[in-house]
Amino acid sequence: MNWLWVALGGAIGASLRYGTGVFLIKPNSLFPWATWSINILGCLLAGIFFAYSQKFPILQNEARLFLMVGILGGFTTFSSFGLETFQLLKHGQASLAFGYALSSVVVGILFLAAGFYLFEWILNSK
Repeated sequence: MNWLWVALGGAIGASLRYGTGVFLIKPNSLFPWATWSINILGCLLAGIFFAYSQKFPILQNEARLFLMVGILGGFTTFSSFGLETFQLLKHGQASLAFGYALSSVVVGILFLAAGFYLFEWILNSK
């Protein structure tokens, strides 16, 4: 039954992301404001829900799967990244948190570039 909560929340989150992105798109801007805004909003909502779930343990079961993993996961995975980094900081693991944050961004961009250029090369060599 847990997978159903995640799937339902994911469908809602992905739909919200699409709708929010369409609403926020500014065609003359170089900065990806829509994605940035969605990711920041996702982090804010993850922080709010995390605080509530600490006070109300009932929110750590199916509600967490539906809201955090499903809706916020579909809305943005950046919210999970932000929450994990915050939890490391909260537990006094500042160097690990900053290493995680920096390596996630840098390695993510490097892998994106590698995938892009590799498949561009494969497609152009045919």
